[in-house]
Parts: sequence; structure tokens; C-alpha cells
Amino acid sequence: MQEQAVSRPRGPMVVAVLVVPAVCVVLLPVTVWLDLGAPTSGVGYDVALGPGWPWTLIGALLGSLAGIILTKEPRQRVGWVLAGSGLFWALDGLAQSYILSGLRETGSWPGMTFALWFLNRFGSYLTAVTAVLVMIFPTGRFLPGRWGTASWVATTAMAISGLCFLVLPAEGDRAIDGLPAGVDENPTSIGALSGHGDQVATLGLTLGIAGFFFALLSVIVRYRRSAGLDRDRMRWLLWSVIVILVVSVATLVLSVPDGDFIGALVASVVPPMAMTIAIVRPTLVSIQDLLARTAVLSAVFAVLVAADALALWLLTLVLDDELTQAQVVGVVLIVAVLLYGPLRQRLSAAVRRLMLGERGDRYDAVAGLASTLENTDDSAEQLAAVARAVASAFAVSFVSVEVDRAHGERLVTTFGDRPPEVRTLPITWRDTTIGRLVLPARGLRSRLSEQDEELLGDLVRQAATAARTSQLAEEVQRSRERLVTAREEERRRIRRDLHDGFGPALSGIVFQLEAARMTVERDPVRARDQLETISAQVQEVVADVRGLVHDLRPPALDDRGLVGALRQQAEHLAVPLDVTAPDDLRLPAAVEVAAYRIVGEALTNVARHADAARVRLLVENAGDALVLEVADDGRGIPADRAAGVGLASLRERAAELGGTTTITSPPDGGTVVRARLPLRSPA
Repeated sequence: MQEQAVSRPRGPMVVAVLVVPAVCVVLLPVTVWLDLGAPTSGVGYDVALGPGWPWTLIGALLGSLAGIILTKEPRQRVGWVLAGSGLFWALDGLAQSYILSGLRETGSWPGMTFALWFLNRFGSYLTAVTAVLVMIFPTGRFLPGRWGTASWVATTAMAISGLCFLVLPAEGDRAIDGLPAGVDENPTSIGALSGHGDQVATLGLTLGIAGFFFALLSVIVRYRRSAGLDRDRMRWLLWSVIVILVVSVATLVLSVPDGDFIGALVASVVPPMAMTIAIVRPTLVSIQDLLARTAVLSAVFAVLVAADALALWLLTLVLDDELTQAQVVGVVLIVAVLLYGPLRQRLSAAVRRLMLGERGDRYDAVAGLASTLENTDDSAEQLAAVARAVASAFAVSFVSVEVDRAHGERLVTTFGDRPPEVRTLPITWRDTTIGRLVLPARGLRSRLSEQDEELLGDLVRQAATAARTSQLAEEVQRSRERLVTAREEERRRIRRDLHDGFGPALSGIVFQLEAARMTVERDPVRARDQLETISAQVQEVVADVRGLVHDLRPPALDDRGLVGALRQQAEHLAVPLDVTAPDDLRLPAAVEVAAYRIVGEALTNVARHADAARVRLLVENAGDALVLEVADDGRGIPADRAAGVGLASLRERAAELGGTTTITSPPDGGTVVRARLPLRSPA
């Protein structure tokens, strides 16, 4: 919808937009004054058929509603058409009161011909004005496209319908007897149509009814096409129709005094009142709840009327006599007391379930989903349970739960068939979006009140928990696979080194020792040379063993401790290192190795790339974690430089223990590597 949003009118503009509504209101006391002084018999009474103030009252109410709209949006066409409708009603009532007071057998007030023409002829356009009003609500324009063209055709048909009654000759039953001289009831009639009045009237009535029913059909089409706020505004009009039907049935069944006027008043005022609320303040109350409550009360009323009628019929049948008025009232009261409370409660729950699902039973929805998730281990089944719970709670035909997985994968669980228009809500876990919840974008059940959004939030949190659990389970499984793979690869490497390196080397040493033993007596010099060769080979084997051991765990950690091993590494790299560390630092073996590798890699990067004069190392035991910080005064890392293998390995080593590593370059230069390693096991 394209709103004609302008600023509120001020000063003279307020007066301008309120002229027509003010005239509607001012005509009411004038009409009442005329009705109070009118005779109770005579030709004026026969023609007017009653006072005109009730119809002017309708005009005053419509004018007041139009004034409310125009005060907020002076260019809103709905407000101007409503103001015209109010003026039409007010003038129609004024004409009736004027005829009632001023039309006599012997004479009449001035302008009586126009008053008769306006009341009996021009008044036929009242229906057309109402039809145009509903066709342009709430945008102020007809529907676009072919429906807009058809709306113009319908409006033209209703204009021709009114014209038929303007030119229709007043003859036969349509003629008014006893009019005084000088009063013409046929000022716009066409004499050539004399004798064809019934055909002209039938044509006008047919065109008017067709145009009005097309207006109602366009309302249905506009409702189906609308969405969001426009859909809520159309629901206000739907609510007014329900109220009209209930009041009409009530006045008919209960024989309410002046029921015709009450029905006309409700039918004429309630829809414009609903339109005014829809345009000025559509969120005054929740239209969904209002529709549900109105439907419940209507159903309760219908059941009570039927129960009263049945009870009265049975009592009359049993007593074989008519009940007195007091007995009838007593039966009605008893039925109402016995049925109203329980019936209203049950119908209210049934209607809300039918229209809005189980969103009213918030605790049951959340508790049921939680119980289902607790009893389901499979991640796909958990997400399917979330989709079913949301669909059941909000009575929507489609729900899709999408959860992001590792390596760009996505797990999708869908309930129902996807509609053409959907909306997506994020599923977050600790401020991180981990998935999406997809719901229909259109439909009564898709609109969410504040309480509905809270319920959806609770269900989405359950979905987030299930999704996060699924992600963690996947990560744990992948971690297990990586650990097993790494362990087996390490075992394979050690086996290969032992089998292909140490095995042949030691076997060769054994053979050479045996040869030296056999030659030591007859050729001592040669035996001594063989032993020297064997000694060199043994030293090579020892070096290989030390390398293998070093790969498993740096020996310096056992010999010097973490701080000493790091100092030794800095000396080898020729990096000037200032160390701040506790005197007695006892750490778990895994943490100690990870810290050694992280700091060692950081020092290696400093030696290769930083061109730093000094490096500062901070080692701090923070209670539940070991904090390491390597800061240099070198050239820093450019912001546009991608992380290399070394920097990535720093983060990976910390992540293996559940820790974190951050690498920053302060504005004053240098690089700071800060790692935090959890101390999960005692030293």
C-alpha cells in the first residue's frame, strides 16, 4: 500500500478539511428542531413517514468519523468520500424533516419541490456512495489492473441506476396524492418514459444491485491480495460485517423496539467506524483477538437463542398452555446462567484453536517441545520436532527449520508445503546466527501479537538449543575422528621410523659387532676400525632417537621447564627476550606442550619477519587458564595480509584444548600474540 502520508494539517487547513464534517454535525440540531415542531398527521407526515433526525444523526456520526481521518491525513480519499456520505445522510434527514414540517394540503414551504426530489429521487445514490467507499478502502484507490477497470464500470452502472430513478415518471403507485399546488414531484422525469416506469425501475434496481455486489466482491479480492498492515485494516472491515450480522439477527429474533432503526444505524455507522480505526490507528487493539472474541460471542448468542427457543417449546408442549411473560423471562435467565459461562469458555478455546492454533497454551507448547527434545537423540528428529511444534502452536501450514553445519553444509527440516511468500526469522545462539526459521508471510495465523512473539521466541530458543546440540555433537564426532586419525598417523610414523630406520640400523650394528668380534684376535687394527665405524653409527641412531623423542615431547620441557625451554629457544633464534613469569609454574602436560609450540611459533615469526629490537613474553596463571602474551616492537602485520600457515597453526593449537588465540597489531607498531589455554586437569 502506498500511503498518502502528509504532515498533520494546521491552522486554516484544519478549518478547510473540517467544513463538511462540521456541516454534518450542525444539521443535526436543525433537523431535531424541525421534527419537534412538525404536525403528527397530514400530507407531510404521509410523505415523510416519520422524523428525519435519526438519519441526520447517522450523517453527523459519519461526518465526525471523516473529520478524524482528515485531521490526520487530509489527502486521504476515504476520508473525503466518508465526509460526502455523511453530508448525504444529513441532507437526506434534513429533507425528510423539512417535508414533515413544511408540506401541507393548502400550501408548502419554499423549495418543497427540491426537498421531495432530493428525498425520493436523489437519495437513490446513497447506496452508490457506500459502494464506492468500500471499493476504495483502505488505499483511497480502486484495485489496480483489470479489477480497477471493472470498478469504474461498476461505479458507472450505479450512476446510471441512480439516473434511472431521477428520470422515472411518478405514476401509478409511485405517485403522491394530495400535493398542494406549486409542488412538483417530477422535476427531472422524462415524459417520453411514461408507461414504461416499471421497466426503467427494474433496470435501475438491477444495475444498482449488480454494482453493490461487485463492490462486495472487490472487498474480498482486496482482502486476498493484501498483506501486513493492509490485511489488518481489511480485517477491521470484516469485523464490522460480523457485528452487523449479529445485531441484525438479534433485533429480528428478540423483537427489539425500533429494531429497523438500530439495524440501519449499526449497518451505516459500524463499517465507517471500523474504517476510521483501521486508517488512523489500526493497532488500537489486536484485531485477531477482537475477531476471535466477536466470533465467540456470536456463537454463544446463537446457541443461547436456540437453547431458549428449545426450552420454551418443550415447556409449552409439556404444560399444554402458553407461558406467562414472567415464566418466559425466568426460562431465558436460567438457560443463560447455566450455559453462558461454560459455553463461552469452551467456544472461546475452540475458536482460538481453530483460528490461531495452540498459541494460547504457551506453557503446554514449550513444555511439550522440551519433553520431545529430551527423548530424541537424532539431530534431524529434533529439528523435525521443532518444526511440528511451531506449526501446531501457530496453526500454520508450513514451517521450515534450517541449521548451518560445518563446511558450508545445511540441515533443513520442513513441515508442510512451502507457500509462494515466506518470511525468515533468525535462530541465534549467544548472539550468533546458527540457522533460520521460515514461516508463511501471509494469512491470519501468520500475524503475531506481542505474546505470540514471546511464545515464538521460547520455541526458537528450544530450536537454537537443539541446533546447537546438533552442531556440538557433530563437532565432537569430527574431533574424535581427527584425534583417532592423528593418533593412528602418529603411530604409523613411529612404526615406520622404528621399522625402516632403527631396525635396519641396529641390525647392521649387530652384524658389524659380530664381524669385529671374529677379527679382533687375528687383526686387532681392523677390528678397532670397525668399532669406530660402529660407534659413529650408534651416535647417529641416538640422534635419531632424540629427534623422535623431541617430536613426541620437547626434552627441554622436562629439563628446564616451560620458561627455561622458551628462553633456550629464543637464544637459538637470536631473539632478545624479556620474560615475565611465575617462579613455580606447574602445568598439565598437554597445556605445557601447546604453550611451548605457540610461543615457539610466535618467536620464529618474530625472528623471520618482525625485524624487532625487543620481544616481551608474559606468562600468567589466571586460575582456570594459562595466559600467554608475546609482544614485539617490530613492523607489525599489514591489515590486508592473509593469515599464513604459521598464524593459523597458533589458533589451531589453542583450539585443540578449547582455548583461543588472538593476533593484533597495535597502532604504535609491533605485533601482539595472546593465547588463553584452559587448565582442565591438575598438574
